[in-house]
Amino acid sequence: MKSKMNIKSIFIMAIISLASLLFINISLAANTGTINVDVANLRETADAESKILEQITLNQEVEIVGEEGDWYQVTYNKITGYVSKELVTVNSNSQTTESNNQVSENITQENTTVEVNTTEEGTETSSTEEITLGEYKISENTRLKLIPSINATDVIELKADETVTVTEIMNGWACVETQTTKGWLRKDKLKKDEPVEESVEEVQEEQQEPAQETPIKTQYVNSTTVNVRQEANTSSTIVTTVDLNTEVQVYSEENGWSKVKVNNVEGYISSSLLSNSKQETSRSQSTSRRTSSTKTTTKATSQTTTQTTNVPASGNGSSIVATAKQYLGSKYTYGGSSPSTGFDCSGFTSYVFKQHGISLNRTAAAQYSNGVAVSRANLQPGDLVMFGKSGINHVAIYIGGGQIIHASTPSTGVRIDSLSTGYYNNNYVGARRVL
Repeated sequence: MKSKMNIKSIFIMAIISLASLLFINISLAANTGTINVDVANLRETADAESKILEQITLNQEVEIVGEEGDWYQVTYNKITGYVSKELVTVNSNSQTTESNNQVSENITQENTTVEVNTTEEGTETSSTEEITLGEYKISENTRLKLIPSINATDVIELKADETVTVTEIMNGWACVETQTTKGWLRKDKLKKDEPVEESVEEVQEEQQEPAQETPIKTQYVNSTTVNVRQEANTSSTIVTTVDLNTEVQVYSEENGWSKVKVNNVEGYISSSLLSNSKQETSRSQSTSRRTSSTKTTTKATSQTTTQTTNVPASGNGSSIVATAKQYLGSKYTYGGSSPSTGFDCSGFTSYVFKQHGISLNRTAAAQYSNGVAVSRANLQPGDLVMFGKSGINHVAIYIGGGQIIHASTPSTGVRIDSLSTGYYNNNYVGARRVL
């Protein structure tokens, strides 16, 4: 009798193992992904040096048919090849859920034919908190899985207290979305974001008026347009901008930065951009128009003859390049447009030019309408250069010497590349001068 039970147990375990393998294969085969960079190379093998079979543009969908190390094997336009995992955002798929449910039901049915001692160790306990659809916090550092399986491929690591949105529940697993991707994790890794009640003492402290800080001196802006930043560094958020000879109250000075208050706004200005007296001017200042190269200089109180263009006059090519190089190595984030969140290609160019008072359109294709056209032979530092295989899907800043600086890919971030070789040489579309 014991021998028969052992044979039956072995048979049941074999069925469960086979079903689990089928579960993983069906789930992976049913997944699709979306390209999350401007251009991704579909390669012949899982190797960054292998032959490029096709180039896939931003937001194009591919079918994930397998994986090898840091690469997904995908099918696109009936071509099968390999794309680096970091260039693909895995999509949730209803077919995956249905297949997973069916396999789970089959396993459950098989398990009902065997008598199980419910007091054995290892029995899984259900979470005390009921998880439903909606926003939750991550309770502890954990890894997001490609499919709902402990042995599944990791997508990204989630940090404790990070906010996610639950979109689907299956057994003990939850399908969640972050700002950049989607995947599965155990439900016990989620918690509700409970508001923290303030004590009476904390409320009273908040209601007290802050002590009045006394300025140490009054100074004046000595440059045409100066950024007032939230913190004392060039990567900090710009809270406002001020013009030449604007009066500011200085409260402290440290490490080359002055804490100031201007127009009831507090922030930081580089100390080198402030002087103890106003600057003399010989002509009127304008931040919204670009003056003609032939305009006549008059006294500060006289009017200046200007020629209106669609580009504001602020900064020059060298200063644009200098600002752009400050962010070398910054991370690439699709849709990002600041050092804190990361940049995509057009978000990077928009941010750099904004530091000089120039507003650009948001996308690479739309920026092709900014400024005026310039030939490739006449490129100057600070010019925008556009690329694309079929239409414009990437933009960079020309820095001189046949080189560009741009937000490239998630693996490289902001970097410098050659304009005269490879993809950028072969897919050059045109350039615009906005200075």
